[in-house]
Amino acid sequence: MPEHGQTLPPTQPGHYGAAGIGARLAEATIAAAWNVQGNAEHLPLAYQVQAQFGIVLPIASNTTARSGAMTALWLGRSSWLLVAGEAGRLVGFDATREALNAAGGALFDLSDARVGWTISGPRAATVLAKSCPLDFHPRAFRSGTCAQSLFGHVNALFVRDGEVFTLLVARSFAPDVGRALSESAAQYGYEVGPPAPYR
Repeated sequence: MPEHGQTLPPTQPGHYGAAGIGARLAEATIAAAWNVQGNAEHLPLAYQVQAQFGIVLPIASNTTARSGAMTALWLGRSSWLLVAGEAGRLVGFDATREALNAAGGALFDLSDARVGWTISGPRAATVLAKSCPLDFHPRAFRSGTCAQSLFGHVNALFVRDGEVFTLLVARSFAPDVGRALSESAAQYGYEVGPPAPYR
């Protein structure tokens, strides 16, 4: 167990930093992350996406859609990230890719390329704001929305669900982002929880 006051990347459950709990961090495990590309208003593609995944892609900027344990995150006018914390509809990649290709779209498997953390607690927005230029106030960054920006020097995708933020980055930058999160949260005190599936 970590000693009180010790600051490490948020991997081992325990209490770190100052007394009190200003934030809670936990790894958000990802079973699958697939990137869908194409024109969501093209009816054959929209039909195939709904048939394959049971979800309607969000078309408003920086919004999300959810179906069961899967979330679709808007990345741009023709790009979405489908994330599932547990095995479910994101299975059978090759057949699904062929179906989407035939409908005028494209599909890429990013499952091994992404890692994530959840950040919650009374100081969660402040912890993120220390290393990111986004405005995390609930009026500016509402629940059910997402945004791409930087966390330190790393490209990152931020998602808000109620009072819980999820931070997704490329796996190769996980140690850097883990250290930055722990350093940002240390002055408020923070707990690291066990890994839990992305939700």
